[in-house]
Amino acid sequence: MVHLLGKLPSEECPKLLHWVVDGVCGREPPRMADYGNTWTLVEWMELLDSLSSLFRLAVGKKTPNEEVLASLADVGSGYGEAVLTVLRARREEIRQALVERTNNVSSSTLQDFDWQIKLALSSDKISSLHTPLLNLHLDVKENGALKPLSVEMNREELQTLISSLEAANKVVLQLK
Repeated sequence: MVHLLGKLPSEECPKLLHWVVDGVCGREPPRMADYGNTWTLVEWMELLDSLSSLFRLAVGKKTPNEEVLASLADVGSGYGEAVLTVLRARREEIRQALVERTNNVSSSTLQDFDWQIKLALSSDKISSLHTPLLNLHLDVKENGALKPLSVEMNREELQTLISSLEAANKVVLQLK
């Protein structure tokens, strides 16, 4: 829906784009009242969502300038260049906002952990079990208080946890 940007005179485009970036960074976003004569409410919401997503994705995925321009081909080169200019000028600010947004997902932080492997040989229902179990003890700091957590996992649950942690690590490495 970025093609809706073409309704705006090109000289007003940078002001709007900077205002959209302000909204992405947690400050005051542009207001419909200032652009009510240019777009309908539905168009305005679609345009804001498209531009915000464009800035977040371009910075988060480190999209090259050529790809950003290619995604804006249906708007016109003047508008594409305006988007690139704003993106270049405020890339670090957008990246910081994205990192901050990711950090605010949870107020809990892992302080320490310990683990122990056990082999369950039998149970009251099965005479021969031979199942490895992992006891994972986590010390989590939540709102300033240390909270101990203990989890017992079988092999499949442990593999799922490891896969999730590897995926999270991959995302963190991409953000650096």
